[in-house]
Parts: sequence; C-alpha cells; structure tokens
Amino acid sequence: MLPTGYSYSLNVTRIDQTGAWLDADQQEVLLPRREFPGELTIGMQVEVFIFLDRDARQRATTRHPAAEVDQFAFLQARSVGPHGTFLDWGLEKDLLCPFSEQPQRMLEGRRYLVRICHDQQGRPIASARLDRFVEKENQDLREGDEVELLLWAFTDLGLKTIVNNRYEALLYKDEVDQSLKRGQTRRGFVLRIREDRRIDISLRRPGAAGVNDARQVILSALDATGFLPLHDQSAPENIRNTLGLSKKVFKKAVGGLYKEGIVELTDSGIRLIKPTP
Repeated sequence: MLPTGYSYSLNVTRIDQTGAWLDADQQEVLLPRREFPGELTIGMQVEVFIFLDRDARQRATTRHPAAEVDQFAFLQARSVGPHGTFLDWGLEKDLLCPFSEQPQRMLEGRRYLVRICHDQQGRPIASARLDRFVEKENQDLREGDEVELLLWAFTDLGLKTIVNNRYEALLYKDEVDQSLKRGQTRRGFVLRIREDRRIDISLRRPGAAGVNDARQVILSALDATGFLPLHDQSAPENIRNTLGLSKKVFKKAVGGLYKEGIVELTDSGIRLIKPTP
C-alpha cells in the first residue's frame, strides 16, 4: 500500500460502476466516478492524491490539497472536535490537528501555519509545533542563493521564515514592511551564513546585484511621478513602505543615480532630471 498523503501517477487497472480502480503498489485504490477527468480507459495514467476517507479507507482524488505530507501550509480552522481542531486543506475531509500538536488552542475561523505529517498509524495530521520540523544550521546553502520563503512569525529582530521547506532563517526588520503577512510565500536570497551556521535572508539580491535591482525600482517610481518625497533623512519605514527597499540599499542606489546625473537631490526628495531609456 502506498503511503497516504502524497500525490502519485497511477495506472487504471479496471473500471466499474463505483469508479476507476488504480494500481497502488500491488493493491487497488478507488478513484470515484465523480472524480473522473473526462473519459478514463484501462492502462491510462492518472495524477491523483491519496487520502483517507471518513471510513479510514484509502481513496484517490484528482483534487490536490494546499499541502502534502512533509510540507508546510497556512490553513483555516473549520471546527473543533473531541480530539483536536479540523483544518480546511482543500479536500472533502478536513485535516485533524490534535490538541497535543497545538502550542496554543486553535480557534475556529483563524488561520494557522502547520506542518503536514503522519501520526503513529500513518494517517496524515497537522502539527503547529513547527520547531520540530525545521533545521537551524545550514547544510547546503551559499550566500547569494535564491530560495523559497514561507513567512512564519514576527519577532523583535524581524521575521522568522522557513527556507526551501527546510531551514529556519531570519529576515531582518529593515526589510519587513506592511505588505508582509504570516503564511505568505516569497522569493528571497541568502544574505549571509553566520558563524553558528544560522541563515540570514534578504528579499533582494545581496551585493551589487541587489543595488542594481533597487536602482530599477527607484527609476520605475520616478518615471511614473517624476519626484519621490524620500531622502537621506527619511525614516526607514517610509522608504520600505514606499519602495520596498531597506534604507541602506536605497541610499546606495540613489547615490549611484546622482553620480550619473540622472536624479537631483533636494531637501524634500529626489527629482528625475534625465529621462531613462
């Protein structure tokens, strides 16, 4: 029997009134007739997700949940039962997050970041105890690598993120703006690997490449308005909320534009004086 909670590409072995039966590692799993993606024939290969129905039997579906086993997801709590909270993960049967896997009791209607995993019986469940599932010390990333970020939790230093579905990393406060929300996914870059092998992340490419990206952001804004009410004395949050840039990168990019004679610096902001190509 195939492990439950994953997607598979399976062959149709027979078809009857209930649906199509798929070859699942020398056993058969039912894809109900209502799930047929058009006409199915024996021998055809179908992309399905294997889950447990309300009678704890394996079933196949052509629908795919928000996340599979070994992945993180930001899910809404739909109801509370005697053993835990049921989360909407996109299938007809909700996903249980046992009370033992909740650091704080979940409330109906709210969304929670969880990891999909198996319980001792091999059934998919959710866990909100995320620290158990992330690695803190880098094994294979290098500075400058592009990575996938899942925004985890706000802290005094900035925003904890989960990198590539594996590592805990920190996005510092000077890059955190009002558009960032817990549970969102973003593209990011490895800013540095610290001596303790912890990972620091940036939303922009580090070094000269990041400054060049910031330059393009500033020029696009100036092309639209001709003037930006930002300067060296502007509060970091104003720069961040207006352009999505840290103050440090903003100053470097503006300095380069000024030296090239593209912008004029005034007490009230930046003025475009040389049209960009």
